Amino acid sequence: MNELIIKDLHVAVEDKSILNGVNLIVRSGEVHAIMGPNGTGKSTLASAIMGDPVYTITKGSVTLDGKDVLEMEVHERAKAGLFLAMQYPAEVTGVTNSEFMRAAIRALNNDQNMPIYEFITKYENQIEALKMDKSLAHRYLNEGFSGGEKKRNEILQLKMIKPKIAILDEIDSGLDIDALRVVGNNINEMVSDQFGCILITHYQRVLDYIKPTYVHIMINGKIVLTGKEELIKKIDEQGYEWLKEELNLEFDGE
Repeated sequence: MNELIIKDLHVAVEDKSILNGVNLIVRSGEVHAIMGPNGTGKSTLASAIMGDPVYTITKGSVTLDGKDVLEMEVHERAKAGLFLAMQYPAEVTGVTNSEFMRAAIRALNNDQNMPIYEFITKYENQIEALKMDKSLAHRYLNEGFSGGEKKRNEILQLKMIKPKIAILDEIDSGLDIDALRVVGNNINEMVSDQFGCILITHYQRVLDYIKPTYVHIMINGKIVLTGKEELIKKIDEQGYEWLKEELNLEFDGE
């Protein structure tokens, strides 16, 4: 079993505090959905865990299977088993999708190439599972992709790399209902004693397809409430305003 432990995590950008004591434990076999108003720190949490230099860790710890994540370089975090599907995937001119994927797998496996036949078979099988255009392998990474294609492509990378813990930031962005169902089914199939994930989202609809083990509400850079599926329904019906009174909070929810 794999275990990501986030303890009392405080994060700032320049002099502005964004995260104010996040505590979270994510184990393989679990899906943790993080919801909350815009600007409350959800994407900051993802970026800080993966080592984005824009963010400064001012307090707290992050460990993966007992190893100090915050002491690792970005590539070392990926090699240790962390994966981030970004809200806005970058485009890379001159590098095809398949070249990028093969290089990523080699880098994560001590510069050992996956045998070409094994790679092609696995790659084509996953493209089919995600109902993607087969020409994708020969196109430059994310260049000219629609929003939905970029999101499916990140799930393709996820399935090829097979990390221990994935952080999926707004993966429903740009997906229509049919595409969301395909992506959701593929993520659900990955959840096992070898894989768990954090799913950051604003909307309930993605959670119709990816069933969370726990739902966490983040307000003012902290997780203020944890529940299960019934919490999703309440948020969908009432938004976040009821939290002001119930938990005696002040925040600028959108």
